[in-house]
Amino acid sequence: MDKVRIGVIGAGNIGNTHVRLFTNGECPDFTLTAICDIVVKKAENLRSKALENLNKRGINDQQIEVFEDAVALMDSGLVDAVTVATPHYMHPVYVIEALRRGIHVVSEKPAGVYTAKVREMNEEAAKHPDVVFAVMFNQRTDCVYRKIKEVLDSGELGQIKRTNWIITNWYRPQRYYDSGSWRATWSGEGGGVLLNQCPHNLDLWQWLCGMPCKVDAHLHYGKWHDIEVEDDVTAYVEYPNGATGVFVTTTGDAPGTNRLEIDCDGGKIVCESGKVTLYKNKIPESEFRNNAPSSFASPEYTVSVLETDGQNPQHAGVFRAFSDAVLRGGKLVANGVEGINALMISNAMHLSSWLGRPVTLPIDEKLFYDELMKRVATSRRKETFNDEVSDTSSSYGGVK
Repeated sequence: MDKVRIGVIGAGNIGNTHVRLFTNGECPDFTLTAICDIVVKKAENLRSKALENLNKRGINDQQIEVFEDAVALMDSGLVDAVTVATPHYMHPVYVIEALRRGIHVVSEKPAGVYTAKVREMNEEAAKHPDVVFAVMFNQRTDCVYRKIKEVLDSGELGQIKRTNWIITNWYRPQRYYDSGSWRATWSGEGGGVLLNQCPHNLDLWQWLCGMPCKVDAHLHYGKWHDIEVEDDVTAYVEYPNGATGVFVTTTGDAPGTNRLEIDCDGGKIVCESGKVTLYKNKIPESEFRNNAPSSFASPEYTVSVLETDGQNPQHAGVFRAFSDAVLRGGKLVANGVEGINALMISNAMHLSSWLGRPVTLPIDEKLFYDELMKRVATSRRKETFNDEVSDTSSSYGGVK
């Protein structure tokens, strides 16, 4: 195989991004061969845009087929791989269908809406080790987060003591939520800022700092917008080593803030405004506290702004790594099975809010599902996408 024949499932906003990358030359290892959407007109319009991009590059003979049925696309023999760019509930459904057919697959974030279904997806992936499965955590390609990961993994700052992330620059006006009937509904999207905007941040948080073991979250539903899901979140977490953390997010602050602070025994890292600042203690705090020369002494430290490689390829970087893995056995930006971690945190935040108490991780997945379905049953968007809620499998089943 010289190139990966790729199909895009879902012709919405993010599907448009995928198609653009496959046809404008940024991801040269791919040949776009198919587009699918349950609204065929959307897929046809996206095909027209794709062909225009290819024509601009002097490629005039590329055939791109349109499908209404995602499984029919997978069974067509036209693709070696697919991207799943549908609404959230269908991500694991279509990933599983691809895995069972030996088709390499990239899932958009989040991995799903609830961990029980994502766990089923990961179990299926384990049965097909030769199939490449990735998740679109494109923020891992950002040079600032890669630099933080490098420093933390080196051990030079010692054990993490505290993490704080204020990520409130996800501002969205009401018009955004009104742009689709599925948006910001329990039955259509399965959550708000935690399921739509913050899967990236939750993934980075756990990728850098590890998974918490306890979550106490306070969520406000429709606080700033006419929506039924959360648009304002403040969560406190505890880690197995005794460290603590706070995560604050909203789509209602303007101007917003994006500040990540990770305090360690040997100093701290602060990431804000695209800059990584390292505060490094000359003596670790744990050593200094018992040997301080005076009652009000504190460790001396140095401050430096860390240099990065300046690279931030985002979606294109994830796709280039994916094709490299398929064609040459290269390393993925994020293996698909890792998607459950960020979802576990957001599920825990929702469950803590619904129950009005802290919850431990891993969460009680059946309890979460039951609580979610109570909200789906009263959702303003009554219909679901081509799937039915299955009482026996506790998952959204069926594919069109």
